[in-house]
Amino acid sequence: MSADDSHDLKLSSLTALCPLDGRYWAKVKELAFFMSEYGLIRFRVLVEVKWLLKLSQVPEIPEVPSFSKDAETYLQGLIDGFSLDDAMEVKKIEKVTNHDVKAVEYFLKQRCQSHPEIGKVLEFFHFACTSEDINNLAHALMLKEALSMVMLPAMDEVISAISDMAMENAHIPMLSRTHGQPASPTTLGKEMAIFAFRLSWEKRDISKVKILGKFAGAVGNYNAHLVAYPDINWPQVAEEFVTSLGIDFNPYVPQIEPHDYMGKLFHSIIQFNNILVDFDRDIWGYVSLGYFKQITKAGEIGSSTMPHKVNPIDFENSEGNLGVANAGLSHLSMKLPISRWQRDLTDSTVLRNMGVGLGHSLLAYRNTLMGIGKLQVNEASLSEDLDHTWEVLAEPIQTVMRRYGVPEPYEKLKEVTRGRAVTQESMREFIKNLDIPGDAKMMLLNLTPQTYVGAAAELAKNIKTAINLVNGARFS
Repeated sequence: MSADDSHDLKLSSLTALCPLDGRYWAKVKELAFFMSEYGLIRFRVLVEVKWLLKLSQVPEIPEVPSFSKDAETYLQGLIDGFSLDDAMEVKKIEKVTNHDVKAVEYFLKQRCQSHPEIGKVLEFFHFACTSEDINNLAHALMLKEALSMVMLPAMDEVISAISDMAMENAHIPMLSRTHGQPASPTTLGKEMAIFAFRLSWEKRDISKVKILGKFAGAVGNYNAHLVAYPDINWPQVAEEFVTSLGIDFNPYVPQIEPHDYMGKLFHSIIQFNNILVDFDRDIWGYVSLGYFKQITKAGEIGSSTMPHKVNPIDFENSEGNLGVANAGLSHLSMKLPISRWQRDLTDSTVLRNMGVGLGHSLLAYRNTLMGIGKLQVNEASLSEDLDHTWEVLAEPIQTVMRRYGVPEPYEKLKEVTRGRAVTQESMREFIKNLDIPGDAKMMLLNLTPQTYVGAAAELAKNIKTAINLVNGARFS
């Protein structure tokens, strides 16, 4: 096949330009119900139908009388039963109109023209609306549902898995590394708890972003509304309508909802993703150090030429997808709040890519979870590292020396340890010669790199309590 034959290709998992729709489809497909073109059209239908129902409840609009139960059920059925075939019908209409929102209006008129009640008020579909009245609420509902049904639960899965790692390994001592060099010991569980806490804090911020909507007409002033029905309090009607959809109302807008909330939301997701990149890289490093073994799967290959390889590919894939996600979400968050005068169209094509940023994020979360499931702690390797770094006890020794008034404790330990080979014997000899009380000296003689972990174990064990506080009312 040559490039000239490309027009014969049909869309499939092999020909999709975006890997989310091809190679990775199975891991992200639950987002499609909300973030796809089908999802967008489905929510447009919902908004158009709900607006007609709202108009029927406004007494000052006698042209749209209250619908019977049968009519309401019929209209609700257009929403609940909206199918892929229905969406394809909308797309066929769009080929004629060359306008996607108008195609939805015409679709609904076609479906309702034979209904004895609704057929009399067909022109009140899309009444006083600009396309952006429909679109901004559809996009808001897409995000609201995708977050609550897919993204936030996936984030919770990651946080829960890392929290379990923290609690299961709360007491396993581990050598810290600051600047890549040996530092005061911690526990493996406590280092995992840090990530669980950071991620839970950011996930809380994501869940608290208010999703906003407008319904104020062509330039945000209810111009057409007030000409047609000057005695109606249209701002109040619009607010009631928007909030009835579970969306917060934005009363001050041009033609579009200005997307500031989207900027905040996407920035918060970027930060969650950044923290997870930090986690992925740390786990990658711990695997490299031998602190974790990876459970192998029969038939899998790590390298096409080196048979022995078991690579941390899940964490590498997660990191890569988080980078792709953040690049897209960063553009969304920076571009969407900017629109020339009362509106330009640059946001329209950009908004169609919301699912890309969320999809690569979701894929990364799945990769991280898969990687965590393959990890097996190598306690022998962790302990061996600590056995070779008795110099980390210089910190507690010089701190106890300070307590008991020994002059220049830091300088004395620096002379003994910095750049020198330090062993258990040399540290014990140094402690025995200290002029400090006997009980303090005995405590230091009994101290080992494995036991010098401070409150790390307790911090790790309490991580789920800490996360519950983050998600509750105690933190503000």
